[in-house]
Amino acid sequence: MPSMANPELPIPGGLVLRPFHGVRFTVDDLAGVTSPPYDLIDEAEVRKLLDLHPNNVVRLILPGTDHHKYAEARETLHRWLSCGVLTADETPAVYIYEQSGPGILQRGIIGDVGLAGPELGIILPHENVMPGPVADRLALMRTTQANLEPIFLLYDGAGGATTHLVDRIAASRPPLTEMETEDGVRHRLWAVTDTGELASIDADLRPRQALIADGHHRYATYLALQREHRASVTASVTASVTSDAATTTSMKPTTAVESVTPMTDGTPVESAEATNPGKPTKATASVSPVEPTEAVSPTSPPEPGPWDFGLALLVDSSAYPPDLKAIHRVIPGLPLEEALAKARGSWQVHDHADLAEGLAALEETSGPAYLLSAGGSAHLLTDPDPDQVEHAMPSEHSARWRALNTSILAEFLLPKVWGMRDDEQSVRVVHHDPEAAVRLARASGGTAVILRPLAVDEVLAVAAQGERVPRKSTSFGPKPRTGLVLRTLTPGRTPSEENPPSAKSGS
Repeated sequence: MPSMANPELPIPGGLVLRPFHGVRFTVDDLAGVTSPPYDLIDEAEVRKLLDLHPNNVVRLILPGTDHHKYAEARETLHRWLSCGVLTADETPAVYIYEQSGPGILQRGIIGDVGLAGPELGIILPHENVMPGPVADRLALMRTTQANLEPIFLLYDGAGGATTHLVDRIAASRPPLTEMETEDGVRHRLWAVTDTGELASIDADLRPRQALIADGHHRYATYLALQREHRASVTASVTASVTSDAATTTSMKPTTAVESVTPMTDGTPVESAEATNPGKPTKATASVSPVEPTEAVSPTSPPEPGPWDFGLALLVDSSAYPPDLKAIHRVIPGLPLEEALAKARGSWQVHDHADLAEGLAALEETSGPAYLLSAGGSAHLLTDPDPDQVEHAMPSEHSARWRALNTSILAEFLLPKVWGMRDDEQSVRVVHHDPEAAVRLARASGGTAVILRPLAVDEVLAVAAQGERVPRKSTSFGPKPRTGLVLRTLTPGRTPSEENPPSAKSGS
């Protein structure tokens, strides 16, 4: 296994999913306090979720719009932990999670995944990220000191011990909690605390590789916070050693030889920092002879701490194949007639009476194809000019990457045909629902671009080559429900013990 470029970061010994103190809601109406993932929730959905329950987790994951919103989320989390709306499980566990409903059955395991850069080949990203969402999630996680919703990872379990254990527990043990959401999906959760079962999971997962199915921006945030925390620890230790070296020199003892031993009252420097984030570690100067102690230097191999892990759901894709859906685009600044006029110079345009007819035609196409609509008629783009496409696609990417419909959209249709980039300012995204995309296009006076979903094999092949598909290319499902299990970054105590909340209300 190749080494990481940054030697100050710990290297996990394979795919690691460790137990943690899960933080869970104690309210009776679990369906009322949970939500879809944050990036699937619009303003109308926020209002709907808050109407369901005043303690809905949306208050934490999408706390507001002003510059105080992250502090607001922290205070809400503190308050709920203080008054018992949320509580941490006493025993560390990994959690078996099942989603079932009409045409749906997915089982996986939720735990602390050991963070690994993509160069290690342990956890593979497949999609590019945008700086805006990463900055947003970074500020939220840094301020709340918590992972509020799991990322979604897939791995090939090949009928291994973890998959057998997951299925056996789901079939034979009463769940820790269960609920049914309004979409008809039943969610069940079990805690696994047995040391033998945890050891079996660990041994089975270590040699395996995972693909990020959903949560690229959150995983990028995990890695950013890990680097940030490690840099803080290194700077703190280095400053302590330097300071104490100067102090020791000035002491000038006459009867003993000085030695400088960075100490944290018997606790390794990393552990002290992990349990007291932001609190400088302490170094003491001692005079020889001294009792034997374990010195910690800035170059000591780092011990993993809370920031070296992130909350994740891990699903065996061989046992539970994912459902891969498309993410559609809406371009508010591009009227439909203008979009069609510009497209006719490089695409074949097929007109259809309505969206349903256009969607049926889109399903029958092969090769790059996009359905445009703003309500009423729909228009299918097919068979682009091969010379224009070849000239537009970046040569440094593989032929497989250059053939993806999202790659051709991002590199040819948007910039070359329509004169814009596929970025957050110019283009909005709508998950799964073509009708919702068309409604948004009509309301904004723009154009909806409906895509076919990529194939799972295409995504896996691109990721295995070390490439990433353009942003918002895939929507794997079913996605985990947010709010069933949360994770705080201060194990053994709640953040409210460090920063007492200003109010005790549970709302």
